[in-house]
Amino acid sequence: MSAIDALLREESLLPETYKQMTDRELIERISFVKNSLGRDLYLPGHHYQKDDIIRFADDTGDSLQLAKLSAANREAGFVVFCGVHFMAETADILTDPDQQVILPDMRAGCSMADMADYDQTERAWEALTHRFGNTIIPLTYVNSTAAIKAFVGRHGGTCVTSSNARRIVTWALEQKKRILFLPDQHLGRNTAYDLGIPLDEMLVWDPISDVLEESVKTDECRVILWKGHCSVHENFRMPHIENLRKTEPDRRILVHPECTWEVVQASDDAGSTSYIIEQIEKAPGESKWAIGTEMNLVNRLIQSNPHLDIVSLNPFMCPCLTMNRIDLPHLAWSLDRIDAGKPVNVVRVPDQIAEDARKALDRMLELV
Repeated sequence: MSAIDALLREESLLPETYKQMTDRELIERISFVKNSLGRDLYLPGHHYQKDDIIRFADDTGDSLQLAKLSAANREAGFVVFCGVHFMAETADILTDPDQQVILPDMRAGCSMADMADYDQTERAWEALTHRFGNTIIPLTYVNSTAAIKAFVGRHGGTCVTSSNARRIVTWALEQKKRILFLPDQHLGRNTAYDLGIPLDEMLVWDPISDVLEESVKTDECRVILWKGHCSVHENFRMPHIENLRKTEPDRRILVHPECTWEVVQASDDAGSTSYIIEQIEKAPGESKWAIGTEMNLVNRLIQSNPHLDIVSLNPFMCPCLTMNRIDLPHLAWSLDRIDAGKPVNVVRVPDQIAEDARKALDRMLELV
């Protein structure tokens, strides 16, 4: 069942009762049911979630890390994934068939993952292989749907995270002359450039117009970038960096590689969410930082590191709207329904899609 189908089902809609409860009542209810379910419940929370949700998490991490932790937990019959839909799909693919993965709010999604659907990818593959022959291997960022992971798995490719992208892209270019990188063009471009591939050996595929944007010599192309992006990380822009360089030249700028190539090049450092956290945790006291990533995480780093001077690279940045759908009412409701023996918002990836998607995930896990 897709997220859209789930939203159309009456039992997937939050009952009015939970909307009328106070935060205190919700917190008490969640705590009670969580304790009652004990080891039969595993509750992973993504780094980008709100603090009032993270407080209940058994583990926090990035999407793949949490999916792996979910798969390693064989005791829990229920995995209540506090993240977004593609993360819950990945957890379902990697967990046992008798475990149920639940997403408290089916509206929780990722705009980047939605920028590549299966039909678009099939059309792109047909056009690109007609143009370049059997010289392309597909890669997909884990921020993608199970259907895209399955497509990549069937065609001999694998998944990528922001922390292992260098290793995976290096491997892929040892397999074929070219890669097709879905769905985030910026992570693909930044990784390839970091590996020494010049920009004039990269092309962009536009899935809306089904056109290869031929801004360079096509025959020399080694990287084909899907025209997708993270709407949060694209909001860190050059004027933000230029302003800081003028007003606070001693403030170190650290960004996520989902930012544009220009922003990454102009920053002092770039890396995955885990890398950003590690750099802050080992930073010298009273050092000054501007961080370019999701605002909930930036705020959490500010609160947990009072000895540092940390700001967001974009002072007007808001938390990601789609990443922040999980709230106390939805979490309380989903736990109550588990406790009542009638779970809602169970994420189930169809068997064939799950089988092919697992090929892509397993290849990645074998490589790293």
